[in-house]
Amino acid sequence: MKKLNLKDVSQYVEQNIGTFHQKRIANLKKENGWLNLAGLFLLKQGKNSFGSSIKNKLIFPKGKCPAYLGNIILKDNQVFTEIKNGIDVRIDEKKVTRQNIFKNEEEEPIILSYKSLRWFVIKRGNDYYVRLRDLESDLVKSFKDINTYPIDTTWKIEAFLDTTTKNKIEITDVLGNTNLQESAGTLVFTVDGKQYRLDALDEGDNLFVIFADKTNESETYYTGRFLTTNKPDVNGKLFIDFNKATNPPCAFTDFATCPLPPKQNVLPISITAGEKRFGKH
Repeated sequence: MKKLNLKDVSQYVEQNIGTFHQKRIANLKKENGWLNLAGLFLLKQGKNSFGSSIKNKLIFPKGKCPAYLGNIILKDNQVFTEIKNGIDVRIDEKKVTRQNIFKNEEEEPIILSYKSLRWFVIKRGNDYYVRLRDLESDLVKSFKDINTYPIDTTWKIEAFLDTTTKNKIEITDVLGNTNLQESAGTLVFTVDGKQYRLDALDEGDNLFVIFADKTNESETYYTGRFLTTNKPDVNGKLFIDFNKATNPPCAFTDFATCPLPPKQNVLPISITAGEKRFGKH
């Protein structure tokens, strides 16, 4: 593939990749981004004490909260919290004493707060977890950028969506949970005269692809990367822009539960575009 020089791609870089990258960095750093994750705790049936003391079942960061904040109770697929008297834990600015903090996985999470800490319950498979954020985390403060491959317009590739393969896709996450997710079909594209295919998940107005390639061995995140594309236009055309390939959340934190590429989305070539490996994760 012939690479264009910087002059030829300057408009493309500024109007497309530059804006995309700036938004990507901003999203990582915001309150519901991935950089501030500070913990992921599996809930056991019954009472789960939490706070900064090592005597708790859920140990929050030292110096960020009292030794004992209260309990999180899992019983009959319901999750409640009980806050110790005198501790100012809040939900939507209202002080909490006892409350149900998980209704179902389809609704927005109920977020509890104490100073810079935020936590809420998520469900993965049959298990319930507490996800913890620290809005004053060191990673948010020190984070500057993500290394990427040089912008290359030859990695913006015309493709078509084969909808005859529109079935549910098995997606397994890093915790080992496997779920069937809605497929929009298979993206079909050509690189150096050879045809390749990637199964795409249906995400409303967009297609979402979890893929792996040969660069995962040393240059990009070892489990693979993510890519979002528009759905086909009225003429059935769309473009896969690998310059917008991104690291999964697990590249930035140990506390994410990332989906892994399905085996059919492991490409036997090197996609030398998009984000490179970040840090030591």
